[in-house]
Amino acid sequence: MKTFHWPIRVYYEDTDAGGVVFYANYLKFLERTRTEMLRDMGFEQDQLIAEQKLIFVVRSVQIDYLAPARFNDELEATAQVTQAKKVSLNFEQTVTRNGDVLCKGNVRIACLDPTTMKPKAIPDNLLQKLL
Repeated sequence: MKTFHWPIRVYYEDTDAGGVVFYANYLKFLERTRTEMLRDMGFEQDQLIAEQKLIFVVRSVQIDYLAPARFNDELEATAQVTQAKKVSLNFEQTVTRNGDVLCKGNVRIACLDPTTMKPKAIPDNLLQKLL
């Protein structure tokens, strides 16, 4: 399965009192990368909600922090679908700096109907592009 790459610059607002990226902000980096991956494939999440009545929500996250990132670092985040089911996707994601892995995670995403919040099948055209 294809790996999507997205550049990220660390801003001052991303850091904590110790001058390193606050741990929860890595989740934001991973989320942005998945969003940009969808956008790159021609799918905008607001359009998916309006036109196809579907949303993607995080079901679970497992994340390992291996090394710190600091203010003004240039990072790269990746996203790769490792498993696709009818109503869920598993992503393997990393955040790196100059090839060194700073953070790696596995994120499980569920596809839901935004009105009922019940599972909804991922459209075939989207699923094919993800794989």
